[in-house]
Amino acid sequence: MRRTASLVLLAFAVFCTALSPLLRWYAFPRLAKIPPSQYQDMVLEARPATLIDYGTMKAEQVPKVTIVQTLKGDVAASDRIERSAGRDVVVWDTLSYIAGPDGKMVSEIPERYIFDAHSQEPVHATGETVDGDPVRREGIEYKWPFLTEKRDYSYFDAQTRTSAPIHYRGTRTLHGLEVYYFEQTIPWTRVALPKKMPVKGVTPQTVAKMGTTRWYTTKRMFWVEPVTGAPINGEEIHKEELRGGALLPGGRTVTAFAGHVKMRADYVDSTVALVTSQRALVLLLTSYLPWGFLALGAALLALSLHLEARGRRPRTSPEDDGAPPVPTGPDVSPAV
Repeated sequence: MRRTASLVLLAFAVFCTALSPLLRWYAFPRLAKIPPSQYQDMVLEARPATLIDYGTMKAEQVPKVTIVQTLKGDVAASDRIERSAGRDVVVWDTLSYIAGPDGKMVSEIPERYIFDAHSQEPVHATGETVDGDPVRREGIEYKWPFLTEKRDYSYFDAQTRTSAPIHYRGTRTLHGLEVYYFEQTIPWTRVALPKKMPVKGVTPQTVAKMGTTRWYTTKRMFWVEPVTGAPINGEEIHKEELRGGALLPGGRTVTAFAGHVKMRADYVDSTVALVTSQRALVLLLTSYLPWGFLALGAALLALSLHLEARGRRPRTSPEDDGAPPVPTGPDVSPAV
């Protein structure tokens, strides 16, 4: 009986031990993915800020500039691209809407971002755009991969339409979570004007005919929760200029926008709450269950060996137990 129980426990021990690496290295890469129907919004503010007055073409100090970022998954587009790409794909339509202190639009830039649902690697397909212009992204944007590493990544900049390294700068603690801090600096670069301008009748084409150009630089900072790869806070020290041309005779330069852009505190709190819940699910597949099954397998193996050892122990004779000997032999006669 003990030998049967030992074999059963041994079988369960082998099963649990084999299940541990399977969960971590086979199930997790296939189960952990970004849902195609995700919707999210974010509000960032620069307080105070410098903003151009297009009526006077002069820069003015304003109390704040607000940037509203919305992100919406296109499930139908994801399904269509998946059929040709042969892998799980997410399509995000995003919009960065910049408003002045009076709430009026300063600029808005739409994007379509197509990427692998598991690795967050870009997927190049028709429709990959920034402000209506076709682009070919390299590197990540918006989100880091699951189980982010302590290293530099290539990060796509929507203004310049190019990718550049974003550098790992150390581990920090933010709202009780251990996060990785990343930093990227984009030097002064000539960039396109937004397709939608705040002044009626003024378009990027008319500004270009006047010879006026737009330049941009930024220092980008992210605090990334490494298990989920989700930024829980982001900031930019951002500056844009208009230079020369008929709008700015004499080669003048005017600041179009400048400010330290930060996520609004209530959105940081809600992001932390969301990431904390998602973090538990990722850890379940990468840590809790694999290590738990490994420990259970070791315990079952030890119990199996213990039962096997007890089953092989030789039985003791009555003399060894101290019991009186049972009389045997020809001298013993039955009692009458």
